[in-house]
Amino acid sequence: MKKEILGWIRDILIAILIALIVLALFKPIIIQQHSMEPNFYQGDYVITFKQAYRFSAQPEQGDIIVFRSTLKDSNGKDKNLIKRVIAVGGDTLEIIDGYVYVNGEELDEPYVLEEGMSGDMDRITVPEGKLFCCGDNRAVSVDSRDEDVGFVDEHDIVGKVILRLYPFNKIQTF
Repeated sequence: MKKEILGWIRDILIAILIALIVLALFKPIIIQQHSMEPNFYQGDYVITFKQAYRFSAQPEQGDIIVFRSTLKDSNGKDKNLIKRVIAVGGDTLEIIDGYVYVNGEELDEPYVLEEGMSGDMDRITVPEGKLFCCGDNRAVSVDSRDEDVGFVDEHDIVGKVILRLYPFNKIQTF
């Protein structure tokens, strides 16, 4: 009987250890916004890899990230936003007639809901350690084009989206 109890305690401790490791590496997020349509919809359940940029990898153009913002939700808490990295530190960026140019090249954006919906923006250079991020649904996205969000500090990244887990018919890795 004593051996059986010790076996149960061991199994429970191993399960707790595995859960703590998983929670240290991954963060589940439920999409609360429409700004990433048509690729992510409100209610989609995604998994972010919290350690994606902690060691050697750097955010890259096209990565989908979740980051802390200073925008507030209805409860007065800081909002986490999900956006796509458009430009990284050192890149120059401008928007002409709704089309995004990074380092002088028009950005191919097959993921946006409607092409040419991002307005105009004078040429800027993204500071080192910062990112310029936009939603895929540019018409409704509050993102780096808005002064309330602005450049995203790499230290504010919660994680890189690596998996859509729900809805089940749209499970996909990124």
